[in-house]
Amino acid sequence: MTDAHAAPRDGVRIAATADVDERATIRPGTRVWHLAQVREHASVGENCVIGRGAYVGPGVRLGDNVKLQNYALVYEPAELADGVFVGPAAVLTNDEYPRSVTPEGRLKSGDDWTAVGVVVGEGAAIGARAVCVAPVTIGRWALIAAGAVVTRDVPDFALMAGVPARRVGWVGRAGEPLVAKGDGRWICPRTGAGYCEDDGRLTEPTPA
Repeated sequence: MTDAHAAPRDGVRIAATADVDERATIRPGTRVWHLAQVREHASVGENCVIGRGAYVGPGVRLGDNVKLQNYALVYEPAELADGVFVGPAAVLTNDEYPRSVTPEGRLKSGDDWTAVGVVVGEGAAIGARAVCVAPVTIGRWALIAAGAVVTRDVPDFALMAGVPARRVGWVGRAGEPLVAKGDGRWICPRTGAGYCEDDGRLTEPTPA
């Protein structure tokens, strides 16, 4: 998309081929690319990127600086905090017990099921083609590997992989696997930042 093919909307760049409902709230600096769809009453923060063919369901809430890569599907009532990354073709589901029809064989309507959402914490990243099966919460700065299927809540800073996903390590804010230093201490190889593990949870030291 070039600026010549984009339509302005209060500081937002929307591709002419995107489908953005007038009732959606999109804040300045956000870009919505070719064939993306943003449904009614969705709320999209500042400086977000909604990639080609991505879908944002009714009432979904995205924080600031969120990136949805091409064909990512975020179904209502998902909530994504600031700085979340959703990779290409990843899916955040919303139906705990999916069926097309009722037990009587009648096509289901919106009154026949209750949508449940995925909640994603600040800075977390969900890899390409991963699936997060609602209801589930992804912790702050966690990293979900490509192709993983998340069926349980994920702790902050957890590195999750596999089907179903399990924790295979820890990551820091930079996204790289942390290096164990013993006694529950972990170090980021890129930034040198330290983390502390206790009882299966990882935390950052409290600033002095």
